[in-house]
Amino acid sequence: MEVAGRRPHAIRLFVVFTLLLLFTTVHSFYLPGVAPQDFFKGDLLKVKVNKLTSVKTQLPYSYYSLPYCKPEKILDSAENLGEVLRGDRIENSPYVFKMREPQMCNVVCRITLNAKDAKEFKEKIDDDYRVNMILDNLPLVVPYKRPDLDAWIYQHGFAVGFKGVYTGKPDEKYFINNHLTFTVKYHKDEETDAARIVGFEVKPFSVKHAYEGKWNDKTRLSTCDPHAKRTVTSSESPQEVEDKKEIIFTYDVEFQESEVKWACRWDTYLYMADDQIHWFSIVNSLMIVLFLSGMVAMIMLRTLYRDISKYNQLETQEEAQEETGWKLVHGDVFRPPMNSDLLCVYVGTGVQFLGMILVTMIFAALGFLSPSNRGGLMTAMLLLWVFMGLFAGYASARLYKMFKGTEWKKITLQTAFMFPGILFAIFFVLNALIWGEESSGAVPFGTMFALVLLWFGISVPLVFVGSYVGFRKPAIEDPVKTNKIPRQIPEQAWYMNSVFSILIGGILPFGAVFIELFFILTSIWLHQFYYIFGFLFLVFIILIVTCAEITIVLCYFQLCSEDYLWWWRSYLTSGSSALYLFLYAAFYFFTKLNITKPVSGVLYFGYMLIGSYAFFVLTGTIGFYACFWFTRLIYSSVKID
Repeated sequence: MEVAGRRPHAIRLFVVFTLLLLFTTVHSFYLPGVAPQDFFKGDLLKVKVNKLTSVKTQLPYSYYSLPYCKPEKILDSAENLGEVLRGDRIENSPYVFKMREPQMCNVVCRITLNAKDAKEFKEKIDDDYRVNMILDNLPLVVPYKRPDLDAWIYQHGFAVGFKGVYTGKPDEKYFINNHLTFTVKYHKDEETDAARIVGFEVKPFSVKHAYEGKWNDKTRLSTCDPHAKRTVTSSESPQEVEDKKEIIFTYDVEFQESEVKWACRWDTYLYMADDQIHWFSIVNSLMIVLFLSGMVAMIMLRTLYRDISKYNQLETQEEAQEETGWKLVHGDVFRPPMNSDLLCVYVGTGVQFLGMILVTMIFAALGFLSPSNRGGLMTAMLLLWVFMGLFAGYASARLYKMFKGTEWKKITLQTAFMFPGILFAIFFVLNALIWGEESSGAVPFGTMFALVLLWFGISVPLVFVGSYVGFRKPAIEDPVKTNKIPRQIPEQAWYMNSVFSILIGGILPFGAVFIELFFILTSIWLHQFYYIFGFLFLVFIILIVTCAEITIVLCYFQLCSEDYLWWWRSYLTSGSSALYLFLYAAFYFFTKLNITKPVSGVLYFGYMLIGSYAFFVLTGTIGFYACFWFTRLIYSSVKID
């Protein structure tokens, strides 16, 4: 008895230990929002630099890919898998502050540009690249006031530079932001005098610094002098970017006490100026759901109730011969479809996807995947996908056995390799393109190997375990017997044509999510924070209900017109919403994005193709299971001789 009692405890310990291993970074176990850091006056504050980003090219670059001032030794910060996949490269910087000790006009370094350096700076300015920095896990922002709103909006990072013309001269010149005025906001504890950082802002300036005599470590600048209390307030005489030009990088730091508490410091970053539109989106989606629910209820109550009671009261042979509608095809409705193996694989993959997204959403809505935990969302999704392989194997094996299949290992291998294999192939091609551009967004070989290891080492064995369990269970029994000879399907009306009804079926699920889709695309491609998982979770539930209901309605109409080939049709009906998603992504590309590089365009459409394919598998599976439940329900309710 003692051993039996210890076993659950041991299992619990093992599970906790595994989770700790998965989510612990190199330093310590950290849940975002739980580990504040206290700083006393004079404590060192080390600014870290992140990637350079551009909404024009979508190709991130390492900060030190440009000839900026470097510290003595460049150190990489600890990263998780999600950070590497996002292209984050967090490194130390020569910017070091002392807590609550303002500094004015600190010289970081002085460089003289050569032709290559000048060309690189000009290219980055042309492509609107922005420099990202981090202090105490807070990203650097540039505040600006929106004229239409009485509120401050924050833009991530500061621009590398800008283009302009001198008065009276037609030639366009390039200028670099070489002076940074940092503002560190802190919330002070009155009792202990400790402070916590709650904001990190910057105002960038371009200044052609001047000094007298020859340059040495003690040279005083005349354009920016702490002794004369002369500060940089505007880019009056900006610093030009040209070959042989000298650039002096400087910064000021000021500290501001803030009423914002540490727990609320992300609120300003996540401020939503237009949350009204999310409510509008949800109301719009709910109207679609109500309309469909009404149709389903009508079918279930009026038609089915009438039909079933009529079928069950048939007395004479003459009446039996006059049967019409869905009952006529009872002998064929559960006949296994063509390519039933492929259907099993797609259904299994869809279950895996559904499980991953559902669990991710719940964790995100509860606040576990906050944006302060960079890469946390992607890491969580990857790990959940891997572990959900168990359910993929189980679902595909159960369906396969129902179709009288015997080679369960074959179906298991297809489930484990088909969808991830296609995704990995597209991802590999896109990664090769990013490598070609020498961008930090390229996934290193070591990370690629880790991904393959997760796939082959954990996901594939779990799919096998799920399949084994699923295939050992007794097969799902059909509610009615299947005839030996297939019944001929009568000619269908034009509106019951399979292609037409499949394309119609995808419109409503897409309509339920497309407003939220706009915000998701904006967050991915315009580098804005997306943290309204509460809204997203609601929209996702609405999507599930819409997919289920539209498939049931169209499946019922199909069976009424004596067409019993519903298996694939039910999957494709709701799955066709992915086609509209891809078309909308193309519309978004041409109307909202300023992408000019061909490589960036290929990347955009490559990633959106992966997203649309995943959406197809997810929505198709929801539609399939809804229709599967519906057909079993109606055919088990009637008496069949």
